[in-house]
Amino acid sequence: MQRTLAIVEREMRRFRRSPTLIVVSMIFPLVQLVILGYAFGGNVKHLKLGVVASDHGVPAVHLREMGNAVSSGARTFDPVDYSDQGQALADLRDGKLNGVLAIPPDFSRRVLAKDAPRVALIEDNTDTFVSATMAGVVGGLVSASNSPAVSASRVSGATALDVVEVYPYVPYIQYLLPGSIVMSIFMMVMIGGGIIFIDDKARGLHEGYLVTPITRVELIAGFNLSGTIKAVMAGIVLMTLGSLIAGIPNALEPLRLMRLTIVIVATAFSLISMMFLLMVRVTDPLVPRAIFGVLNTLLYFPSGAVYPQQGFPAWMQAIAVVDPFTYAVHAFKCLLLKNTGMGAIAGDLIYLTAFSAVAMTAATMLFKRSL
Repeated sequence: MQRTLAIVEREMRRFRRSPTLIVVSMIFPLVQLVILGYAFGGNVKHLKLGVVASDHGVPAVHLREMGNAVSSGARTFDPVDYSDQGQALADLRDGKLNGVLAIPPDFSRRVLAKDAPRVALIEDNTDTFVSATMAGVVGGLVSASNSPAVSASRVSGATALDVVEVYPYVPYIQYLLPGSIVMSIFMMVMIGGGIIFIDDKARGLHEGYLVTPITRVELIAGFNLSGTIKAVMAGIVLMTLGSLIAGIPNALEPLRLMRLTIVIVATAFSLISMMFLLMVRVTDPLVPRAIFGVLNTLLYFPSGAVYPQQGFPAWMQAIAVVDPFTYAVHAFKCLLLKNTGMGAIAGDLIYLTAFSAVAMTAATMLFKRSL
């Protein structure tokens, strides 16, 4: 019993000498509670709805005014006016819009003549939460705009909504795949980069680097490059196997694989740069293991990997704006679920590249060239 207590005493002394680990261990459950509590089930708001009104009659104007009322009140969607339906559909495919409401030229005439008027909602169905919300709200608008139908009429005068889905049905496993790829890259960055980096410090291996004429830039670049290679390998493996398991159409198409590989490299380099920025002054080998859990929750869930960001509170959306996970997940969704081109993910690649440059520069400046 005495020897057992001696081991307990040693571990408690070691734990006491790591105040960062103590604080993180206490805060992590609270962070996880708050993040998970708001990451699911929120009311989806501020969806982008393109409106192509080819009719400017009174019934069409009335329908649009009701949509503006929803935008001002519940704020479920923000209408964006388009004069060209082709441009609206192009923006829909590029992810700039969540749906397009098309009002045909003969809408008002058909409403007044009670000749089965129809409007169309063309939606991006790769996110079932968003598409279901938008279809429900627009359907409610159409129902509210209808005049009481005459039961004796053989042809209904009520407006009908035609919902058109741009993409084939997206199972939830396919919806989760982009986030899973980013998480696999992140895990390799933390385990194969961060934890090994700190463990080597603790074992004194870095002392050998410091007695050589190698510069700080060369050291950080070498660490980042090796970590990126490991993370890219993990990302490619999961991307390939996950696409086949989830049933992604044309998963092995060469052009799509090339685009996905570019996103994987950009994601891996940005996350490894962020990791070195966080770990550059850390010496306690227990700290990265604790930080891993915090970052796992703080970066993954606000990214929109499991629930649309439009349902998050404002403070959580602010995290998503600077979160590199957000841009990586968006890029993978565009390529895997929509099979878009590079134009749709150009903004994501620019942010990930800029984030990598800033993080790597800061890590280089903070790296100590002496013990």
